[in-house]
Amino acid sequence: MEKETYGYKEHPKRVLRHWLAGPFIWLPLLPILLLDICAEIYHRIAFPLYGLPYIKRSQYIIFDRQKLSYLPWYDKFFCTYCAYSNGFFLYGSAIAAETEKYWCGIKHQRARIKALKDEEKDYLKYGDKKAFEKVVKEGEKSKD
Repeated sequence: MEKETYGYKEHPKRVLRHWLAGPFIWLPLLPILLLDICAEIYHRIAFPLYGLPYIKRSQYIIFDRQKLSYLPWYDKFFCTYCAYSNGFFLYGSAIAAETEKYWCGIKHQRARIKALKDEEKDYLKYGDKKAFEKVVKEGEKSKD
């Protein structure tokens, strides 16, 4: 059976590395926000001109982990950033794909986009409190 990975909770001895990497994780936030504004302006102006339906932002940017009562506040805070940034890039990609389909609906010679669900194949299932607590407990044991 293949070992599943769940991120930092599995590596408590890397706390210093995580703190050092933190600013570089947050650094792209401003450019992402600016790109989001530009993409949304394009989306709202160009799509009606092309006769294309709007893409539902709420299908891509999903803030649901904050509802998990077993997550501490700081995990919920960080989950907000990840949900926004990853969701925005999927949303922006959907806008770009519809634009590409409108202007040039020709397939590429090779498939270029991996199945999106592959991105979350090693994640814990949503709402699986027992699995989350198990990962936290294993992380605490490896601190000793």
